[in-house]
Amino acid sequence: MPNITPHLWFDKEAEEAATLYCSVFPKSRILDRRRFENTGPRGSETVTIVTFELAGQRVIALNAGPQFKFDEAFSFFVECETQEEVDDYWEKLTADGGEEGPCGWLKDKFGLSWQIIPKLLGELLQDEDEARANSVMQAMLQMKKIDCDALRQAYEQPVSA
Repeated sequence: MPNITPHLWFDKEAEEAATLYCSVFPKSRILDRRRFENTGPRGSETVTIVTFELAGQRVIALNAGPQFKFDEAFSFFVECETQEEVDDYWEKLTADGGEEGPCGWLKDKFGLSWQIIPKLLGELLQDEDEARANSVMQAMLQMKKIDCDALRQAYEQPVSA
């Protein structure tokens, strides 16, 4: 079975990003840093490759110039056990220039998209009572950061169609 490793392209921020991500998530650490002089896209830059574990998942970050930018077509999905986890990750990943998005999505200061989602959301959306699940979905669609109490309230008092 092959290993599948996300590979992230940065302009010049690979090491800074890897350091931030490893500080945010438990079971994360820098595994390796490699620098290659005079090998960048314009010939004179230093290319840096950082290999790290993010909550146990191996990830590679590469400084390779400004040609490509992150967009929402790729995101890291972070399933959280508690509202406190949601709040903590949300705060740390939107700090210093990150942006809140709709429905539990955010972009960190490097432009990388994250979905910070409580496990509760998936559980409530899978409820066999379609009215309750729909009410939860409608509530979630009004949120930026997901609020577990508001989800529970929507579940307990479904809106009629």
